[in-house]
Amino acid sequence: MSVAIIGGGPAGLMAAEVLINAGISVDVYEAMPTLGRKFLRAGLGGLNITHSEPFTDFCARYSDRQSHMQVFLDAFPPDRLRHWVHGLGIETFVGSSGRVFPTEMKAAPLLRAWVHRLRAAGVRFHLNHHWLGFDSEGMLRLANQTEEFSLRPSCTILALGGASWPQLGSTGTWVPWLQERGVEVAPWLSANCGFDVSWSPHLREKFAGSPLKSVALTFTDLQGESETRQGEILISEYGVEGSLIYAFSRRLRDYLNVHGAATFTLDLLPARSAERVLSDLSRPQGSRSLSRHLQTCLGNNALKRALLYEVLSREQMADSAALAKCIKALPITVRSTRPLAEAISTAGGVCFSAVDENLMLKELPGVFVCGEMIDWEAPTGGYLLTGCFATGQWAGQGALHWLQDSKIESVLASGE
Repeated sequence: MSVAIIGGGPAGLMAAEVLINAGISVDVYEAMPTLGRKFLRAGLGGLNITHSEPFTDFCARYSDRQSHMQVFLDAFPPDRLRHWVHGLGIETFVGSSGRVFPTEMKAAPLLRAWVHRLRAAGVRFHLNHHWLGFDSEGMLRLANQTEEFSLRPSCTILALGGASWPQLGSTGTWVPWLQERGVEVAPWLSANCGFDVSWSPHLREKFAGSPLKSVALTFTDLQGESETRQGEILISEYGVEGSLIYAFSRRLRDYLNVHGAATFTLDLLPARSAERVLSDLSRPQGSRSLSRHLQTCLGNNALKRALLYEVLSREQMADSAALAKCIKALPITVRSTRPLAEAISTAGGVCFSAVDENLMLKELPGVFVCGEMIDWEAPTGGYLLTGCFATGQWAGQGALHWLQDSKIESVLASGE
């Protein structure tokens, strides 16, 4: 028996490991010249393997897909993922934010050790091999640099990713091939993405690319539920991005898709009470300019001052009460998400209603799916990777069970 895995990212590699360890022949077909390109790209700024927060809180990060994802996370929780990483000879540590990193902070050493172990176990890797869907007989169509061919493995695991960062291999071009076979696929949506804001030319020219640190974001979603979270955002030429924005991206996206815009507020001085801010601003200005006067409250932070000028008129800036209110709740309105190609991840993909409890496609027996090609999303900070590892592990187990059941059925049939 042999299994073809289409996609050489974390989900596909994890499925391969489950199967090869069970003695199943495994071939991994990857469209790019190297494995794990998006995994490597995500680790450039420090690889967030998973998160150390309490497991109940961790699972809640999967939001409205938690009920579907829970079984996969229970089978491969963060602690088990860390233990698995340690088994590759890669040590980990918990950062101040609670995120879990490899000691070297890079993805490449982990990926090299993992691929070496898989190769040594017998996994065969076929790079520059593009999946082209199914032929008229339901066989897999594949093409490399010299030929196109078809094959019929004992079963197939699709780990094709979503539609973000297409230059790294996740193009989403597989959608019509599955839809033609009756598989329900939800439309793609940008997730963990930036948002467009109508900045003034001055702010774009002076502060694009500048981080806004030590702020607290508050947003009230479509259900009327408010949340406040502290962190930092990045001011870009087009609007806002960064980890704090990504934490709210699903709710912001859903809100603006209904109302056409979404407004959140930023507390520019979360460590100070509103009363303290008003008191600081109410001190006599004397001969100081307004900017110098603001420094007594905001410190030497030109970006925060510029953001206040984006919202308030000069008259309002001179009003201590209005200014203090804005410092503690600066409104920023986003108008649209950034395109799919710019998003860190995507929502949408194969619907959970289209798969059985083993992640096998109901319309395509013997074909399993895992990773970002399934319709779930999670914020950055280790949640995305954990979801990919966990669904890959589950799909591998599901394929193994299906192969074992098929073997039993074959033996029974031959004995009749």
